[in-house]
Amino acid sequence: MKFGYCNLSVSPLRKNNDDRSEMISQLLFGETCTILEKKKTWLKIICTHDRYEAWVDKKHITPIESLFDSNHTTFEIAHNYIYKDLHIPLLLGSNLPQFDGLNFKIGKQKILFQGITLENNKENISKIKKIALKYLHAPYLWGGRSPFGIDCSGFSQLVYKFINIKLPRDAYQQAGIGNAIGFVAEARLGDLAFFGDDEKITHVGIVLDENEIIHASGKVRIDRLDHLGIYNRELKKYTHKLRIVKRIVNY
Repeated sequence: MKFGYCNLSVSPLRKNNDDRSEMISQLLFGETCTILEKKKTWLKIICTHDRYEAWVDKKHITPIESLFDSNHTTFEIAHNYIYKDLHIPLLLGSNLPQFDGLNFKIGKQKILFQGITLENNKENISKIKKIALKYLHAPYLWGGRSPFGIDCSGFSQLVYKFINIKLPRDAYQQAGIGNAIGFVAEARLGDLAFFGDDEKITHVGIVLDENEIIHASGKVRIDRLDHLGIYNRELKKYTHKLRIVKRIVNY
């Protein structure tokens, strides 16, 4: 069993080992994985942060001897990382492992890193709104996990990553954790609201203040939330039926 980390700003993860296969998620720079299988130019991996299995182009993964985690996450939409002849844009939510205030270290490389805003990933629910608003107006992209394309569960997963809480990848999986809230009027900042039909969960968003929700639907947007679901003020109609609200962090 071998390990690796994403060496590019963002790498597509695919359902099958083919460039034409559906993109089901993404890895950001510095995120790690366990390598399960190799097929020609493809690796089957398990992502460390959410245990998601997918195929990735092996050129996007650098081998490492052991898995590492990061307590620091980039907090700018994009920042140009320069190391020797490499110029890589680091996107919001990328990992900087073993960061000591000036340098981060991957394997044997110790890399000076200056001029970037970082977030120390401490469990602090009060940061949720500031973090979520960083993604406002990001376009919707199925399987996306970056400010340049993100889906609903990728959005909630990344926002919670900033407070050191690892959520599963898909909305229906996220609905399986936390404590249920009896009434939507009792929802607080940072609670997750889940939507769908009577058979399955298909959508998730993050509760904000004053009966509002931020979620990825067409783009990351803010809409009204009530006991029926999400009301889109522009369309003047409900777009998602509420199923359940979960409190992930008690405070």
